[in-house]
Amino acid sequence: MPASPPVPPVASTAHTLTPEIAAAVARARADFPATLARLKELVRIPSCSFNGFDPVHVEASALATAEWLRAAGYPEVRVSRLPGVLPYVIARDHRAGPGKPTVLLYAHHDVQPPLREALWHSPAHEPVERDGRLYGRGAADDKAGIALHCAAAAAWNAVAGHPPVNLTVLIEGEEEIGSPHFSEFLAAHVEELKADCVIIADLANVDTGVPSLTTSLRGHVSLEVELRALASPLHSGMWGGPVPDVTMALCRLLATCTHADGTLAIPGMLADVRPPTATERAGFSRIPFTSRRFADQAGLLYGAALIGDAASVHTQLWRAPAFAVNAIQAGERGKTGNVLMDAAWARIGIRIVPDMDGATIANLLSAHLHQHCPPWARLTITGDRAGEPWSTATAHPAFAAARAALALGYGVDPIDIGCGASIPFVGEITERLGGIPALLIGVEDPACAAHAENESVHLGDLTSAIAAQTALFGWLADLPARAAS
Repeated sequence: MPASPPVPPVASTAHTLTPEIAAAVARARADFPATLARLKELVRIPSCSFNGFDPVHVEASALATAEWLRAAGYPEVRVSRLPGVLPYVIARDHRAGPGKPTVLLYAHHDVQPPLREALWHSPAHEPVERDGRLYGRGAADDKAGIALHCAAAAAWNAVAGHPPVNLTVLIEGEEEIGSPHFSEFLAAHVEELKADCVIIADLANVDTGVPSLTTSLRGHVSLEVELRALASPLHSGMWGGPVPDVTMALCRLLATCTHADGTLAIPGMLADVRPPTATERAGFSRIPFTSRRFADQAGLLYGAALIGDAASVHTQLWRAPAFAVNAIQAGERGKTGNVLMDAAWARIGIRIVPDMDGATIANLLSAHLHQHCPPWARLTITGDRAGEPWSTATAHPAFAAARAALALGYGVDPIDIGCGASIPFVGEITERLGGIPALLIGVEDPACAAHAENESVHLGDLTSAIAAQTALFGWLADLPARAAS
Protein backbone atom coordinates (compact mmCIF):
# COMPACT_ATOMS: atom_id res chain seq x y z
CA MET A 1 0.00 0.00 0.00
CA PRO A 2 1.36 3.48 -0.81
CA ALA A 3 2.60 5.58 2.06
CA SER A 4 0.25 8.04 3.72
CA PRO A 5 0.24 11.54 2.22
CA PRO A 6 1.87 14.23 4.39
CA VAL A 7 -0.25 15.74 7.16
CA PRO A 8 -0.25 19.35 8.33
CA PRO A 9 2.17 20.27 11.14
CA VAL A 10 0.88 21.42 14.50
CA ALA A 11 -0.15 25.07 14.43
CA SER A 12 0.08 27.40 17.38
CA THR A 13 -2.79 27.24 19.86
CA ALA A 14 -4.18 29.59 22.45
CA HIS A 15 -4.67 26.67 24.83
CA THR A 16 -1.98 26.50 27.49
CA LEU A 17 -0.50 23.15 28.42
CA THR A 18 -0.58 23.51 32.19
CA PRO A 19 1.53 21.28 34.45
CA GLU A 20 -1.65 19.51 35.56
CA ILE A 21 -2.74 18.71 32.02
CA ALA A 22 0.77 17.62 31.07
CA ALA A 23 0.95 15.33 34.10
CA ALA A 24 -2.42 13.75 33.30
CA VAL A 25 -1.47 13.17 29.66
CA ALA A 26 1.84 11.62 30.69
CA ARG A 27 0.02 9.33 33.13
CA ALA A 28 -2.47 8.26 30.46
CA ARG A 29 0.38 7.34 28.13
CA ALA A 30 2.25 5.49 30.87
CA ASP A 31 -0.87 3.52 31.80
CA PHE A 32 -1.59 2.43 28.22
CA PRO A 33 -0.50 -1.21 28.77
CA ALA A 34 -3.11 -1.55 31.52
CA THR A 35 -5.71 0.14 29.33
CA LEU A 36 -4.93 -2.26 26.51
CA ALA A 37 -5.28 -5.25 28.82
CA ARG A 38 -8.74 -4.04 29.87
CA LEU A 39 -9.74 -3.50 26.24
CA LYS A 40 -8.70 -7.05 25.40
CA GLU A 41 -10.91 -8.37 28.20
CA LEU A 42 -13.87 -6.52 26.74
CA VAL A 43 -13.16 -7.66 23.17
CA ARG A 44 -13.28 -11.29 24.34
CA ILE A 45 -16.98 -10.89 25.12
CA PRO A 46 -19.03 -11.55 21.93
CA SER A 47 -21.59 -8.85 22.67
CA CYS A 48 -23.48 -8.95 19.37
CA SER A 49 -26.86 -7.23 19.74
CA PHE A 50 -28.42 -8.72 16.58
CA ASN A 51 -31.38 -11.07 16.76
CA GLY A 52 -30.26 -14.67 16.74
CA PHE A 53 -27.25 -14.03 18.99
CA ASP A 54 -27.38 -14.88 22.67
CA PRO A 55 -28.15 -11.67 24.61
CA VAL A 56 -26.38 -13.09 27.66
CA HIS A 57 -23.14 -11.87 26.09
CA VAL A 58 -24.44 -8.30 25.84
CA GLU A 59 -25.35 -8.55 29.52
CA ALA A 60 -21.84 -9.76 30.32
CA SER A 61 -20.38 -6.90 28.28
CA ALA A 62 -22.43 -4.35 30.21
CA LEU A 63 -21.20 -5.77 33.52
CA ALA A 64 -17.58 -5.77 32.32
CA THR A 65 -17.95 -2.18 31.10
CA ALA A 66 -19.35 -1.14 34.45
CA GLU A 67 -16.45 -2.81 36.23
CA TRP A 68 -13.92 -1.00 34.02
CA LEU A 69 -15.59 2.34 34.78
CA ARG A 70 -15.39 1.60 38.51
CA ALA A 71 -11.75 0.65 38.19
CA ALA A 72 -11.15 3.95 36.35
CA GLY A 73 -12.42 5.79 39.42
CA TYR A 74 -15.99 6.76 38.60
CA PRO A 75 -17.75 6.91 41.99
CA GLU A 76 -21.25 6.17 40.60
CA VAL A 77 -21.70 3.32 38.13
CA ARG A 78 -24.72 1.21 37.30
CA VAL A 79 -26.18 -0.96 34.58
CA SER A 80 -29.40 0.72 33.47
CA ARG A 81 -32.29 -1.05 31.81
CA LEU A 82 -35.61 -0.47 30.16
CA PRO A 83 -38.00 -3.44 30.02
CA GLY A 84 -37.00 -5.78 27.22
CA VAL A 85 -34.09 -3.58 26.09
CA LEU A 86 -30.42 -4.54 25.97
CA PRO A 87 -28.50 -2.94 28.83
CA TYR A 88 -26.94 0.51 28.95
CA VAL A 89 -24.29 1.57 31.45
CA ILE A 90 -24.35 4.96 33.20
CA ALA A 91 -21.48 6.39 35.26
CA ARG A 92 -21.00 9.75 36.95
CA ASP A 93 -18.12 11.66 38.47
CA HIS A 94 -19.29 15.15 39.44
CA ARG A 95 -16.61 15.86 42.03
CA ALA A 96 -15.39 18.88 40.05
CA GLY A 97 -18.42 20.68 41.44
CA PRO A 98 -21.15 23.04 40.23
CA GLY A 99 -18.68 25.71 39.11
CA LYS A 100 -17.27 23.41 36.41
CA PRO A 101 -18.95 22.28 33.21
CA THR A 102 -20.45 18.83 32.79
CA VAL A 103 -19.32 16.67 29.89
CA LEU A 104 -21.42 13.76 28.65
CA LEU A 105 -19.34 10.89 27.24
CA TYR A 106 -20.91 8.39 24.82
CA ALA A 107 -19.76 5.04 23.42
CA HIS A 108 -21.38 1.63 22.88
CA HIS A 109 -20.44 -1.85 24.05
CA ASP A 110 -22.40 -3.95 21.54
CA VAL A 111 -20.70 -5.16 18.37
CA GLN A 112 -21.40 -6.40 14.87
CA PRO A 113 -21.67 -10.12 14.05
CA PRO A 114 -18.36 -11.75 13.09
CA LEU A 115 -19.64 -12.37 9.53
CA ARG A 116 -17.58 -15.06 7.72
CA GLU A 117 -15.49 -16.48 10.52
CA ALA A 118 -13.30 -18.45 8.11
CA LEU A 119 -11.98 -15.16 6.72
CA TRP A 120 -10.64 -13.96 10.08
CA HIS A 121 -6.88 -14.36 10.41
CA SER A 122 -7.40 -14.95 14.14
CA PRO A 123 -10.64 -15.70 16.04
CA ALA A 124 -13.06 -12.78 15.99
CA HIS A 125 -13.34 -12.56 19.77
CA GLU A 126 -9.77 -13.45 20.68
CA PRO A 127 -7.79 -10.18 20.71
CA VAL A 128 -4.45 -10.47 18.93
CA GLU A 129 -1.75 -7.83 18.47
CA ARG A 130 -0.22 -7.87 15.01
CA ASP A 131 1.80 -5.24 13.13
CA GLY A 132 0.95 -2.45 15.54
CA ARG A 133 -2.78 -3.15 15.60
CA LEU A 134 -5.15 -4.97 17.94
CA TYR A 135 -7.44 -7.36 16.04
CA GLY A 136 -10.82 -8.50 17.29
CA ARG A 137 -14.49 -7.68 16.87
CA GLY A 138 -15.22 -4.41 18.66
CA ALA A 139 -11.56 -3.47 19.06
CA ALA A 140 -12.26 -0.29 17.09
CA ASP A 141 -16.07 -0.11 16.96
CA ASP A 142 -16.66 0.79 19.67
CA LYS A 143 -14.98 -0.75 22.68
CA ALA A 144 -12.06 1.56 21.91
CA GLY A 145 -14.46 4.41 22.69
CA ILE A 146 -15.00 2.96 26.15
CA ALA A 147 -11.21 2.82 26.54
CA LEU A 148 -11.00 6.57 25.87
CA HIS A 149 -13.58 7.41 28.53
CA CYS A 150 -12.03 5.13 31.13
CA ALA A 151 -8.35 5.87 30.51
CA ALA A 152 -8.71 9.66 30.45
CA ALA A 153 -10.67 9.70 33.70
CA ALA A 154 -8.26 7.25 35.35
CA ALA A 155 -5.30 9.47 34.45
CA TRP A 156 -6.88 12.53 36.05
CA ASN A 157 -7.88 10.54 39.13
CA ALA A 158 -4.28 9.37 39.50
CA VAL A 159 -2.64 12.80 39.28
CA ALA A 160 -5.31 15.17 40.62
CA GLY A 161 -7.76 13.13 42.68
CA HIS A 162 -10.64 13.73 40.27
CA PRO A 163 -11.20 15.00 36.71
CA PRO A 164 -11.24 18.78 36.15
CA VAL A 165 -14.78 18.63 34.71
CA ASN A 166 -17.91 16.81 35.81
CA LEU A 167 -18.30 13.62 33.80
CA THR A 168 -21.41 11.62 32.93
CA VAL A 169 -20.88 8.46 30.88
CA LEU A 170 -23.51 6.74 28.73
CA ILE A 171 -22.52 3.41 27.17
CA GLU A 172 -25.21 1.98 24.90
CA GLY A 173 -25.96 -1.70 24.27
CA GLU A 174 -27.90 -1.61 21.00
CA GLU A 175 -26.18 0.90 18.72
CA GLU A 176 -25.27 -1.71 16.13
CA ILE A 177 -28.95 -2.52 15.56
CA GLY A 178 -29.86 1.14 15.01
CA SER A 179 -30.43 2.34 18.60
CA PRO A 180 -34.16 1.48 18.38
CA HIS A 181 -34.84 2.40 22.02
CA PHE A 182 -32.47 5.32 22.41
CA SER A 183 -35.24 7.94 22.26
CA GLU A 184 -37.14 6.12 24.97
CA PHE A 185 -34.03 5.75 27.10
CA LEU A 186 -33.08 9.39 26.67
CA ALA A 187 -36.55 10.55 27.65
CA ALA A 188 -36.41 8.43 30.81
CA HIS A 189 -32.95 9.71 31.84
CA VAL A 190 -32.74 13.19 30.37
CA GLU A 191 -32.36 14.93 33.73
CA GLU A 192 -29.34 12.94 34.84
CA LEU A 193 -27.76 13.24 31.37
CA LYS A 194 -27.84 17.06 31.28
CA ALA A 195 -24.50 18.43 30.18
CA ASP A 196 -22.73 21.41 28.67
CA CYS A 197 -21.02 19.35 25.96
CA VAL A 198 -21.12 15.79 24.63
CA ILE A 199 -18.17 13.76 23.36
CA ILE A 200 -19.23 10.90 21.11
CA ALA A 201 -16.32 8.47 20.74
CA ASP A 202 -17.61 6.37 17.85
CA LEU A 203 -16.15 8.04 14.78
CA ALA A 204 -13.13 7.73 12.52
CA ASN A 205 -10.01 9.56 11.50
CA VAL A 206 -9.66 10.36 7.82
CA ASP A 207 -6.39 8.41 7.80
CA THR A 208 -4.12 6.61 10.21
CA GLY A 209 -2.30 9.19 12.31
CA VAL A 210 -4.47 12.07 11.09
CA PRO A 211 -6.80 13.23 13.90
CA SER A 212 -10.22 14.23 12.66
CA LEU A 213 -13.19 16.10 14.07
CA THR A 214 -16.46 15.05 12.44
CA THR A 215 -18.89 17.91 11.82
CA SER A 216 -21.52 16.22 9.64
CA LEU A 217 -23.15 12.81 9.27
CA ARG A 218 -25.19 11.31 6.49
CA GLY A 219 -28.54 9.81 7.42
CA HIS A 220 -29.90 6.52 6.12
CA VAL A 221 -33.15 5.37 4.57
CA SER A 222 -33.46 1.62 4.07
CA LEU A 223 -36.20 -0.46 2.48
CA GLU A 224 -36.80 -4.12 1.77
CA VAL A 225 -38.38 -4.85 -1.60
CA GLU A 226 -39.85 -8.08 -2.92
CA LEU A 227 -40.97 -8.69 -6.48
CA ARG A 228 -43.23 -11.74 -6.90
CA ALA A 229 -44.60 -13.17 -10.15
CA LEU A 230 -45.15 -16.95 -9.93
CA ALA A 231 -46.99 -19.35 -7.67
CA SER A 232 -43.79 -21.44 -7.48
CA PRO A 233 -40.45 -21.77 -9.30
CA LEU A 234 -40.61 -23.11 -12.86
CA HIS A 235 -38.23 -25.21 -14.94
CA SER A 236 -36.31 -22.63 -17.01
CA GLY A 237 -36.13 -24.97 -20.01
CA MET A 238 -39.83 -25.73 -20.08
CA TRP A 239 -41.03 -22.18 -19.37
CA GLY A 240 -38.15 -19.75 -19.97
CA GLY A 241 -38.85 -17.17 -22.69
CA PRO A 242 -42.58 -16.50 -22.61
CA VAL A 243 -42.62 -16.52 -18.81
CA PRO A 244 -40.75 -13.48 -17.45
CA ASP A 245 -37.75 -13.74 -15.14
CA VAL A 246 -38.64 -11.99 -11.86
CA THR A 247 -35.01 -11.89 -10.73
CA MET A 248 -33.96 -10.05 -13.87
CA ALA A 249 -36.94 -7.74 -13.45
CA LEU A 250 -35.87 -6.83 -9.92
CA CYS A 251 -32.35 -6.06 -11.14
CA ARG A 252 -33.76 -3.81 -13.87
CA LEU A 253 -36.10 -2.13 -11.38
CA LEU A 254 -33.27 -1.33 -8.98
CA ALA A 255 -31.11 -0.09 -11.84
CA THR A 256 -33.66 2.65 -12.59
CA CYS A 257 -32.74 4.31 -9.29
CA THR A 258 -29.36 5.53 -10.53
CA HIS A 259 -27.63 6.87 -13.61
CA ALA A 260 -24.69 4.97 -15.09
CA ASP A 261 -22.24 6.94 -12.91
CA GLY A 262 -24.09 5.94 -9.73
CA THR A 263 -25.78 9.28 -9.06
CA LEU A 264 -29.45 9.21 -8.12
CA ALA A 265 -31.98 9.23 -10.96
CA ILE A 266 -35.15 9.48 -8.86
CA PRO A 267 -37.15 12.65 -9.59
CA GLY A 268 -37.17 15.15 -6.72
CA MET A 269 -34.56 13.28 -4.72
CA LEU A 270 -31.89 15.99 -5.01
CA ALA A 271 -34.17 18.98 -4.46
CA ASP A 272 -32.90 19.72 -0.94
CA VAL A 273 -29.25 18.76 -1.39
CA ARG A 274 -27.06 21.72 -0.45
CA PRO A 275 -23.70 21.73 -2.21
CA PRO A 276 -20.63 22.31 -0.07
CA THR A 277 -19.54 25.89 0.34
CA ALA A 278 -16.31 27.16 -1.16
CA THR A 279 -14.80 27.07 2.33
CA GLU A 280 -15.85 23.45 2.81
CA ARG A 281 -14.48 22.43 -0.58
CA ALA A 282 -11.22 24.18 0.22
CA GLY A 283 -11.08 22.24 3.47
CA PHE A 284 -11.73 18.97 1.66
CA SER A 285 -8.90 19.81 -0.73
CA ARG A 286 -6.45 20.04 2.17
CA ILE A 287 -7.19 16.48 3.32
CA PRO A 288 -4.20 14.18 2.64
CA PHE A 289 -5.32 12.22 -0.41
CA THR A 290 -4.16 10.25 -3.41
CA SER A 291 -6.43 8.29 -5.72
CA ARG A 292 -4.22 5.22 -5.46
CA ARG A 293 -4.25 5.18 -1.67
CA PHE A 294 -8.02 5.74 -1.57
CA ALA A 295 -8.55 2.82 -3.94
CA ASP A 296 -6.28 0.60 -1.86
CA GLN A 297 -8.00 1.58 1.39
CA ALA A 298 -11.38 0.74 -0.14
CA GLY A 299 -10.06 -2.62 -1.36
CA LEU A 300 -10.85 -1.92 -5.00
CA LEU A 301 -9.53 -4.99 -6.80
CA TYR A 302 -9.59 -3.84 -10.39
CA GLY A 303 -9.56 -0.05 -10.24
CA ALA A 304 -12.44 2.37 -10.59
CA ALA A 305 -13.53 4.67 -13.39
CA LEU A 306 -14.59 7.42 -11.00
CA ILE A 307 -12.48 8.48 -8.05
CA GLY A 308 -11.44 12.11 -8.54
CA ASP A 309 -9.47 14.45 -6.33
CA ALA A 310 -9.75 15.13 -2.59
CA ALA A 311 -12.48 17.76 -2.98
CA SER A 312 -14.69 15.70 -5.31
CA VAL A 313 -14.28 12.41 -3.44
CA HIS A 314 -15.06 13.88 -0.04
CA THR A 315 -17.95 15.90 -1.46
CA GLN A 316 -19.40 12.58 -2.69
CA LEU A 317 -18.80 10.91 0.66
CA TRP A 318 -20.11 13.66 2.93
CA ARG A 319 -22.33 16.02 0.93
CA ALA A 320 -24.03 13.81 -1.66
CA PRO A 321 -26.65 11.06 -1.26
CA ALA A 322 -25.72 7.55 -2.36
CA PHE A 323 -27.82 4.52 -3.33
CA ALA A 324 -26.75 0.98 -2.43
CA VAL A 325 -28.10 -2.54 -2.89
CA ASN A 326 -27.12 -4.04 0.46
CA ALA A 327 -28.38 -7.55 -0.22
CA ILE A 328 -30.20 -9.40 -2.97
CA GLN A 329 -31.61 -12.91 -3.03
CA ALA A 330 -33.47 -15.20 -5.40
CA GLY A 331 -33.11 -18.84 -4.51
CA GLU A 332 -30.25 -20.05 -2.36
CA ARG A 333 -26.62 -20.01 -3.40
CA GLY A 334 -25.39 -23.51 -4.23
CA LYS A 335 -28.84 -25.03 -3.77
CA THR A 336 -30.84 -23.59 -6.67
CA GLY A 337 -31.04 -25.32 -10.02
CA ASN A 338 -32.14 -24.24 -13.51
CA VAL A 339 -35.35 -22.48 -12.59
CA LEU A 340 -37.22 -19.25 -12.98
CA MET A 341 -37.69 -18.09 -9.40
CA ASP A 342 -41.12 -17.20 -8.10
CA ALA A 343 -39.87 -14.12 -6.23
CA ALA A 344 -36.77 -11.99 -5.72
CA TRP A 345 -35.89 -9.84 -2.71
CA ALA A 346 -33.45 -7.03 -1.98
CA ARG A 347 -32.51 -4.69 0.84
CA ILE A 348 -31.67 -1.25 -0.48
CA GLY A 349 -30.58 1.96 1.15
CA ILE A 350 -29.95 5.62 0.45
CA ARG A 351 -27.45 7.61 2.48
CA ILE A 352 -28.91 11.11 2.80
CA VAL A 353 -27.11 14.35 3.56
CA PRO A 354 -27.93 17.40 5.71
CA ASP A 355 -31.14 19.19 4.64
CA MET A 356 -32.67 16.01 3.20
CA ASP A 357 -35.67 14.57 5.09
CA GLY A 358 -35.72 10.83 5.63
CA ALA A 359 -39.49 10.34 5.40
CA THR A 360 -39.68 12.38 2.19
CA ILE A 361 -36.87 10.37 0.62
CA ALA A 362 -38.48 7.06 1.61
CA ASN A 363 -41.75 8.16 -0.01
CA LEU A 364 -40.01 9.28 -3.20
CA LEU A 365 -38.11 6.00 -3.42
CA SER A 366 -41.25 3.90 -2.87
CA ALA A 367 -43.23 5.89 -5.45
CA HIS A 368 -40.44 5.50 -8.00
CA LEU A 369 -40.25 1.74 -7.53
CA HIS A 370 -44.02 1.31 -7.83
CA GLN A 371 -44.06 3.48 -10.97
CA HIS A 372 -41.43 1.31 -12.66
CA CYS A 373 -42.69 -2.07 -11.46
CA PRO A 374 -43.63 -4.34 -14.40
CA PRO A 375 -47.39 -4.95 -14.65
CA TRP A 376 -47.02 -8.73 -14.43
CA ALA A 377 -45.36 -8.65 -10.97
CA ARG A 378 -46.43 -7.65 -7.50
CA LEU A 379 -44.13 -5.32 -5.56
CA THR A 380 -44.07 -5.32 -1.77
CA ILE A 381 -42.08 -2.67 0.12
CA THR A 382 -41.38 -2.63 3.82
CA GLY A 383 -39.37 0.08 5.51
CA ASP A 384 -37.03 0.53 8.43
CA ARG A 385 -36.88 3.73 10.47
CA ALA A 386 -35.17 6.58 8.66
CA GLY A 387 -32.05 7.91 10.35
CA GLU A 388 -31.75 11.64 9.81
CA PRO A 389 -28.55 13.43 8.75
CA TRP A 390 -26.78 15.90 11.04
CA SER A 391 -24.37 18.79 10.81
CA THR A 392 -23.01 21.39 13.19
CA ALA A 393 -21.38 24.80 13.24
CA THR A 394 -18.02 24.89 15.02
CA ALA A 395 -17.92 28.37 16.55
CA HIS A 396 -18.46 27.10 20.12
CA PRO A 397 -15.20 27.19 22.12
CA ALA A 398 -15.50 23.44 22.78
CA PHE A 399 -14.41 22.85 19.18
CA ALA A 400 -11.27 24.94 19.59
CA ALA A 401 -10.46 22.98 22.74
CA ALA A 402 -10.99 19.72 20.87
CA ARG A 403 -8.72 20.77 18.01
CA ALA A 404 -5.98 21.77 20.45
CA ALA A 405 -6.31 18.48 22.32
CA LEU A 406 -6.19 16.38 19.15
CA ALA A 407 -3.12 18.27 17.97
CA LEU A 408 -1.42 17.59 21.29
CA GLY A 409 -2.35 13.91 21.29
CA TYR A 410 -1.37 13.11 17.71
CA GLY A 411 1.35 15.68 17.08
CA VAL A 412 -0.36 17.05 13.95
CA ASP A 413 -3.24 19.44 13.46
CA PRO A 414 -6.68 17.81 13.19
CA ILE A 415 -8.87 18.09 10.12
CA ASP A 416 -12.60 18.84 10.12
CA ILE A 417 -14.35 16.10 8.15
CA GLY A 418 -17.77 14.69 7.45
CA CYS A 419 -18.81 11.08 7.83
CA GLY A 420 -20.72 9.13 5.24
CA ALA A 421 -22.16 6.81 7.88
CA SER A 422 -25.08 7.48 10.23
CA ILE A 423 -25.46 7.93 13.97
CA PRO A 424 -29.20 8.62 14.18
CA PHE A 425 -29.33 9.91 17.73
CA VAL A 426 -26.70 12.69 17.52
CA GLY A 427 -29.17 15.37 16.51
CA GLU A 428 -31.70 14.14 19.04
CA ILE A 429 -29.38 14.07 22.02
CA THR A 430 -27.96 17.53 21.33
CA GLU A 431 -31.45 18.99 20.88
CA ARG A 432 -32.92 17.30 23.96
CA LEU A 433 -30.02 18.59 26.06
CA GLY A 434 -30.51 22.19 24.99
CA GLY A 435 -28.48 22.45 21.79
CA ILE A 436 -25.18 21.57 23.41
CA PRO A 437 -22.09 21.17 21.21
CA ALA A 438 -21.25 17.65 20.09
CA LEU A 439 -17.62 16.65 19.61
CA LEU A 440 -17.49 13.58 17.36
CA ILE A 441 -14.15 11.79 17.58
CA GLY A 442 -12.86 8.23 17.40
CA VAL A 443 -10.04 5.89 16.54
CA GLU A 444 -11.32 4.04 13.50
CA ASP A 445 -9.21 4.47 10.37
CA PRO A 446 -9.53 3.25 6.77
CA ALA A 447 -7.69 0.03 7.65
CA CYS A 448 -9.80 -0.87 10.70
CA ALA A 449 -12.39 -3.02 8.82
CA ALA A 450 -15.22 -2.04 11.15
CA HIS A 451 -18.30 -4.19 10.35
CA ALA A 452 -16.13 -6.53 8.25
CA GLU A 453 -13.82 -9.44 8.97
CA ASN A 454 -10.49 -8.75 10.72
CA GLU A 455 -11.59 -5.59 12.53
CA SER A 456 -8.70 -3.85 14.26
CA VAL A 457 -7.59 -0.65 15.96
CA HIS A 458 -4.24 1.05 15.38
CA LEU A 459 -2.51 1.05 18.77
CA GLY A 460 -0.60 4.24 18.07
CA ASP A 461 -3.80 6.07 17.24
CA LEU A 462 -5.51 4.64 20.31
CA THR A 463 -2.68 5.93 22.52
CA SER A 464 -2.87 9.34 20.82
CA ALA A 465 -6.66 9.53 21.16
CA ILE A 466 -6.48 8.75 24.88
CA ALA A 467 -3.86 11.46 25.36
CA ALA A 468 -6.04 13.89 23.40
CA GLN A 469 -9.16 13.19 25.46
CA THR A 470 -7.16 13.53 28.68
CA ALA A 471 -5.99 16.99 27.60
CA LEU A 472 -9.48 17.85 26.38
CA PHE A 473 -10.91 17.36 29.86
CA GLY A 474 -8.43 19.92 31.13
CA TRP A 475 -9.25 22.51 28.47
CA LEU A 476 -13.02 21.99 28.65
CA ALA A 477 -12.81 22.97 32.32
CA ASP A 478 -12.61 26.60 31.16
CA LEU A 479 -16.05 26.48 29.54
CA PRO A 480 -18.96 28.13 31.37
CA ALA A 481 -21.02 25.70 33.44
CA ARG A 482 -24.74 25.68 32.70
CA ALA A 483 -25.88 22.14 33.41
CA ALA A 484 -26.64 21.18 36.98
CA SER A 485 -23.92 18.97 38.42
